[in-house]
Amino acid sequence: MCRIAGIISKNENYPNLHDNVKAMCNIMAHGGPDDEGITTAEQNGFVFGHRRLALIDLSEAGHQPMHYKDISIVFNGEIYNYLELKGELQNSGFDFTNATDTEVILAGYTAWGVSVFEKLEGMFAFALYDKKQDSTYLVRDQSGIKPLYYSINSGMLIFASEVKAFKTTSYSFEESKDWKTYFLTFGHIPHPFTTLENVYSLTNSCFLKWDHQTASHEIVAFSQTDYTTKVNDEHSAEELVKHRLEKAVENHLIADAPVGVFLSGGIDSSILTLLADKAIASNLKTLSINFAEQAFSEEKYQKIIADQTQGTHTSYLVTQQDLEKNLDEILSAMDQPSNDAINSWFVNKCAKENGLKAVLSGIGADELFGGYPSFKRMKLVKALKRLPKFVLRLADKLPSEKLKRIYFLSYDNPVGEYLFLRGFFTPTAVSQLLSIPKHQVDQLLENFPLDQEIKKLAGGERASWMETNLFMKNQLLKDTDYMSMAHSIEVRVPFLDQELIKAIHQISSDIKFGDQPKGLLVNSFKDILPESIWNRPKMGFTFPLQGWLRENKKITDPGLYKENSLANKLMEKFKAGNLHWSKAYALYQVFNPSS
Repeated sequence: MCRIAGIISKNENYPNLHDNVKAMCNIMAHGGPDDEGITTAEQNGFVFGHRRLALIDLSEAGHQPMHYKDISIVFNGEIYNYLELKGELQNSGFDFTNATDTEVILAGYTAWGVSVFEKLEGMFAFALYDKKQDSTYLVRDQSGIKPLYYSINSGMLIFASEVKAFKTTSYSFEESKDWKTYFLTFGHIPHPFTTLENVYSLTNSCFLKWDHQTASHEIVAFSQTDYTTKVNDEHSAEELVKHRLEKAVENHLIADAPVGVFLSGGIDSSILTLLADKAIASNLKTLSINFAEQAFSEEKYQKIIADQTQGTHTSYLVTQQDLEKNLDEILSAMDQPSNDAINSWFVNKCAKENGLKAVLSGIGADELFGGYPSFKRMKLVKALKRLPKFVLRLADKLPSEKLKRIYFLSYDNPVGEYLFLRGFFTPTAVSQLLSIPKHQVDQLLENFPLDQEIKKLAGGERASWMETNLFMKNQLLKDTDYMSMAHSIEVRVPFLDQELIKAIHQISSDIKFGDQPKGLLVNSFKDILPESIWNRPKMGFTFPLQGWLRENKKITDPGLYKENSLANKLMEKFKAGNLHWSKAYALYQVFNPSS
């Protein structure tokens, strides 16, 4: 796991390119503490930079930028099927000089061209320069696990793993006029937008090809989702899920550095832990977080699973004092605003203290197997959308904040369905908080760009698409990435293994999204998963932040909100216990000039 950056421009001199890329890499050094590298060829009109977190081939042979014949690369991520691809390439006559997955990408591109991108199974974001074509490819993995941001202006392409890196350059990047509207509405900043104008995230499953001679570009999808149903039998579906997830966990444990599992005590992490135990036995390290506030502790469930494993389990106690002590550092670690991410920062801090370099996480299971309430609410969404638009808009006058979200269903855009299910502040509230016209908020949201793929989906598949492409990719994966990198930890997500995802898409919706949330996943592993883990109310991995943040003097500082009557009123509601902590946390990020 690493951090990458680069600038391509025929009109800039090499020293300026070098200094800017160096500055970008320096601000991201936390994500690559083991090594750094930068291109030195002055005649190429571009500079690539790299910060390395070494997990495969820890030697100097893994130094980047890496070169193979006429191809160069800076790579962030892990390729889990690299040994299979390497064997195939060796059988075709290709030679290798090191044991990294990075060199496999280079040799694979030499052999198969851009077709190699779809062959890669893992999490990745990289820039690959082809000298013969005089072209660069920016490439992002199929699930958007690893971030990659870019900006194009005046014949120049700039890219980096973090948005904050762009601000370290000598070029001007203005604050986006819309980021606060997006943030207060979604609770995160949705793809492809960022806090900066003209800086975008590259779409997953896509590559951006840059022609160095013409300074032109195109963005091309290198893989598509196949929703063709091929499995209609429950037993076959369970066997398929079991086989694919077992294989995924085995692949995600490949490393030359210590890898552990975060064990929350829920279904997803428990399954991963038991499968990892089966794969590496006494070498397994598991870690959990607990609290003095017993209502939030899942320690007894963690112990049930830990007692079934042969490895070492460590439990960490996180307190309100820990949050008070580290809040500024947590906010500083955030690359983009989020209404969450605090828990991820602490998990990775504990992983670092446990001597780990990588941790397996259960992200993706809820989205793929129907673990959220949204899956049950799709019939309600469909029924409400039959109402006339003017009736839906009357919901804005209702006293309940949840009922007010019916307003979003008046949009002629599927994003309104997501905002009905997960929206944060309503357009009326956003307009008052930001002192902008309400129609401006509506216009921005109604014109929000969504992949047309969603229009073909219904029911559970539609809910899964929204949870995956709007919630998971924009919040969970982003939060996890920058908070793990803040501690130089790699978080691996076996539920987003490409072969597993393909298998899940082949299974009929009735089997995937039945009466029991994540029923297919549970049934696939009932032979190893104790009933006490799956037959209980879902808690989710949450901290006691309602009470902790209410007592935080920085979050509740009246001086920050005094100029805005609604913000001031909402913070008073929060202090009285009548507003969710995440909304107060979001307001703090919007109204605190230093956040």
